[in-house]
Amino acid sequence: MDGEHSALSGVERDRERLPPIYSNSSCVVLGRGAKQPFPSLGNFISSLSQKRDVGGRGFPASFAGTLTSTVGLRHGRELPPICNDVRQKHRLSIDTLPPELKAPFPLDPIIPLRTKTTKEFQEDMDRAALSGDWREVRDFYLTTFESFIEINAAFKREANGLFNTIEDSGVNAKFVNAVYDALLSTPQDIQKSVLKGIINSLLREWKGPRTKDDLRAYFILLQNPQYSSTNTYVIYAHLLRQIAALSEADHHFLVHWLKRLSARRFRQLVERLLQFISTRLFPADPDELPPSSKCSWWIPSATKVLSLFNAANSVSSPPIMPFTDFYNITLDHIDFMEEYRTWQNYGNSNRFSFCQFPFILSTVVKKAIIQKDSEQQMISQARQSLVSKVSRRQRVDMNLLFLNIKVRRAQLLSDSLDELTRKRCDLKKKLRVTFVGEAGLDMGGLTKEWFLLLVRQIFHTDYGMFTYMKDSRCHWFSSWKCDNYSEFQLVGTLMGLAVYNSIALDIHFPLYCYRKLLSPPTVPCDQNAFVGMATATLEDLQQVMPELAHGLGELLSYEGNVEEDFYLTFQISQEEMGIMKSYNLKPGGDKIPVTKQNRKEYVQLYVDFLLNKSIYKQFAAFYHGFHSVCASDALMLLRPEEVEMLVCGSPELDMSALQKAAQYEGYNKADTTVRCFWEVVLAFPLELQKKLLHFATGSDRVPVGGMADLNFKISKIDVPTDWLPVSHTCFNQICLPPYRTRKELKHKLTIAISNAEGFGLE
Repeated sequence: MDGEHSALSGVERDRERLPPIYSNSSCVVLGRGAKQPFPSLGNFISSLSQKRDVGGRGFPASFAGTLTSTVGLRHGRELPPICNDVRQKHRLSIDTLPPELKAPFPLDPIIPLRTKTTKEFQEDMDRAALSGDWREVRDFYLTTFESFIEINAAFKREANGLFNTIEDSGVNAKFVNAVYDALLSTPQDIQKSVLKGIINSLLREWKGPRTKDDLRAYFILLQNPQYSSTNTYVIYAHLLRQIAALSEADHHFLVHWLKRLSARRFRQLVERLLQFISTRLFPADPDELPPSSKCSWWIPSATKVLSLFNAANSVSSPPIMPFTDFYNITLDHIDFMEEYRTWQNYGNSNRFSFCQFPFILSTVVKKAIIQKDSEQQMISQARQSLVSKVSRRQRVDMNLLFLNIKVRRAQLLSDSLDELTRKRCDLKKKLRVTFVGEAGLDMGGLTKEWFLLLVRQIFHTDYGMFTYMKDSRCHWFSSWKCDNYSEFQLVGTLMGLAVYNSIALDIHFPLYCYRKLLSPPTVPCDQNAFVGMATATLEDLQQVMPELAHGLGELLSYEGNVEEDFYLTFQISQEEMGIMKSYNLKPGGDKIPVTKQNRKEYVQLYVDFLLNKSIYKQFAAFYHGFHSVCASDALMLLRPEEVEMLVCGSPELDMSALQKAAQYEGYNKADTTVRCFWEVVLAFPLELQKKLLHFATGSDRVPVGGMADLNFKISKIDVPTDWLPVSHTCFNQICLPPYRTRKELKHKLTIAISNAEGFGLE
């Protein structure tokens, strides 16, 4: 995306004109030719009314041809014309028109009083549907949408009330919904009259900044269901452009008004915007829309408006819809590395890139960007190494292209730590693992086995690096102090290597851990700068220590005498390696009692101590280990949930997709045993499906790329049918004896997967 999106800023104070609408591969420009007089606004409206014979829902082609004659707006940047038939000599300023045609926007408009209620409107609709007489409904729609003032008159709860707060838009949402729900069932001429009114509203001459009534009108117009049709996309684009160009303060109001929409309405508007972007990028019929070169501002405008919905979703608790529903999968097929390079070079300047709005990019795209960015860094390093050897006439070893790890099984942890420390400059190269004394090339199986064995050993409760929290079923960093935290750095490096080499790890960290990993998302240049110090809340502690978080919550809500009943000070005690140690939460904390007045401070300091300060050195080593592999600007594009997905995979299981992608050895998909297997697995509850996946792959999560990336294989094993199934997690392979019945297979499979619990989990 380049070019003309920069006109997004400042447009709210400018007056601009809509370009002619592209229709049926040609542009019809009213008044074209030297002898044609410029029509009056009245003639323009009447000419539209005479052309209602063209059918079709939404924005009619006959309507498109007359749009150019509408009055332009003064001093505004000209919007790019949709086709080459538009000439500058036909663009007239409003100042060239007679005074009677000018429509200045009053500084303090008085909104007319409209008294129609939702019930009365619905009664009008029912009568019109029965009698076929739509005049009253037609008059209502024609009046309501002819200007921003009339929109407020119809839908504002109190015509001249201020409603200048983010908490209340002042809009009668029930009435808006009723009017829009009925719109698409009205005759075509009524639908066209609404679109004409919207055009008039968007073309109106503006003086000064937008008022809250203007903002309310934009909020209402944005909900119009007619924009689902590609025939209305030109009008929709201009509406989005004006909304995108509003001030930051106005956007703040819109965000809070949007979050108060019903979940269904909110989702419809988000999906409409996503569809608009997808259709503009890849139109089903290239002649259906204007050439993209002539309207490069469409996608930036739509994406910026979509960001308001994303912000509204983020500030809602709980979110209105999952953040993954903002992904536009169409963008998986664009040149996202070009988008990434544009963003790297220009940042959040006027040069548009989808990376400025990372919520719209799927985790698949973000993972690919991180990998390709790391690959480019690796290739650059490898090239330097090769050039250096060639210049010194040394023999070139192709092992230079790999991160070669050689370990002994008996000394797995210490050997791995030594190898990764010694080869820290090669961490961005493709990983290749060799077990000393064992023949064979690493085709992926040895690498995965190395990860599985290392993670299993590091996270074992006896090892002491991490504490398993039974209540939250996750691991957290042990707070014991030592002189060397290199093993924590090893864990971070392992996680980075897993992301880079597309290995899903069976690691159970709380989401807060991944938020700390992104604090900050890029390693500071200052080596003394703090890292991993994310703001901690009671909700974050709930993820790790739910029982303690509940107790602190009760302290905050306690109505009695806090000081006498709890008898606490700003000093806490915790066990480290079997020894109780005390720490002051603030200087002199052991002498400061916790009272009703300072209990919030106590809880905040306590939570921050547990999740940040007490484990700072451990987490800092872990942070630097992860970023030693994944150091990339692309990490700034990620949410904590997405980092977790990159490391551990997605929790969303689709066994039907696994069935489609499955490979077979010794069996084919028509064999009785295979058919019985899939009948049983597809009927399993989610918990057993997760256990099956863990049994076969070593993790109950799915790679970011989906089930197809697992390379799942079902193999035949020639043993008696009283044997249980066997798995090879290094190869994502399950071996089935030739069971003859569905009942037998289900019984044996359930026993196998239910007795293969992961390490550290109970």
